[in-house]
Amino acid sequence: MTTTRFAPSPTGFIHVGNLRTALFNYLIARKSGGTFILRIDDTDPERSKEHYVDAIKEDLEWLGLTWDRVERQSQRLDRYHDAADKLRGIGRFYEAFETPTELDLKRKKLLNMGRPPVYDRAALALSEAEKDKLRAERGNGVWRFKLDQQRIEWADGILGDISIDAASVSDPVLIRGDGQVLYTLASVVDDTEMGVTHVVRGSDHVTNTATQIQIIEALGGTAPAFAHHSLLTGPQGEGLSKRLGTLSLRDLRERGIEPEALLSLMARLGSSQPVELRLTLDEIAEGFDLSQFGSAPTKFDENDLLPLTARKLHGLPLAAVAEDIAALGVPADKAELFWSVTRENIVTRHDLKDWWQLFSEGREPLVAEEDREFVAQAMALLPEGPFDRDTWGQWTTAVKEATGRKGKGLFMPLRKALTGQERGPEMADVMPLLQKVPARALAG
Repeated sequence: MTTTRFAPSPTGFIHVGNLRTALFNYLIARKSGGTFILRIDDTDPERSKEHYVDAIKEDLEWLGLTWDRVERQSQRLDRYHDAADKLRGIGRFYEAFETPTELDLKRKKLLNMGRPPVYDRAALALSEAEKDKLRAERGNGVWRFKLDQQRIEWADGILGDISIDAASVSDPVLIRGDGQVLYTLASVVDDTEMGVTHVVRGSDHVTNTATQIQIIEALGGTAPAFAHHSLLTGPQGEGLSKRLGTLSLRDLRERGIEPEALLSLMARLGSSQPVELRLTLDEIAEGFDLSQFGSAPTKFDENDLLPLTARKLHGLPLAAVAEDIAALGVPADKAELFWSVTRENIVTRHDLKDWWQLFSEGREPLVAEEDREFVAQAMALLPEGPFDRDTWGQWTTAVKEATGRKGKGLFMPLRKALTGQERGPEMADVMPLLQKVPARALAG
């Protein structure tokens, strides 16, 4: 059975980059009737915060990305230490004591010599007495996994055949000097013990994957099928790293983006398939094909979410927005008319507030100087409210007879005077919603 996982660190809010990883893994599991695990990567006690765990769950629930079970890495530390003991027992784990400064000097020396900045494994030559001396001076060292220096190969679900020379990669640190187990080891143990069959993540993890495959094999496990999606850039190809703080899912939600718009875009962005609005995750899963995605950096423009959001809203029945409309103070007997008038004229739900303010409080009239006398004369002919759907036709007929104006020269100045805007819904539909007409003052 297919089993996938999404393993966020609870050190911040989920952003669009994280979402891609979560969505791809979710869709693979759901399409095959498999299992989707939410695995909280909380092995760092200082940076991991419980309110971020709650936020991650809330954001995924908003999108409908429901998980089959939750795992917490902080509750599995004994499993990671057992794996570490096993690696020590087979001679694949060693303690190293270099300071960050010493490692930096080594890297610079290698780069100056035109060689890859790979750790030189100097720690392997230390005697037990030398290790004891270093521990006394510096405290516990870090624990590195000893790579077999051969080629590591796998068939990547997006990138194709990958081959990495392990000799070009430093032996990865799996446990820090303070005892904290790092992601590389924890993830391997979890993927193996939880039966994870497919792992989709960002292309910045390709080197991690190479080392993890060797660690999995050293522990007697079978590597899952890996796929690495492209990284997102801004619309001009600029890096998103500095903007991800404003592209969290909760920020997009606050701006009125609909979940279906976000899911529909992210399920196709970077693939050869066109982006199309889909209203259910089943529809999105049905059309999802990992092989259609490419390796090139993928441009993400949050403005592309707006037409998808608008399209979703335009098709909603009143029942789907009734609470939003009631919260604005729209009378219950006006709700259906209000929605029918505004639904094709909004981009997000937030726009409903502006429309109700226009109808209930009025808006500063837009009157060109050459139309001022005409509008004043027309306003004097506007009957007292409340208005109905016949008011616009009866009023404009009376104005036409009194002024001789017709066509656009008649209708446009009156629309601008009543609504403060040049375009919008049919005025016959608008009139029954108008509670206040500031333009009456123009009648003198």
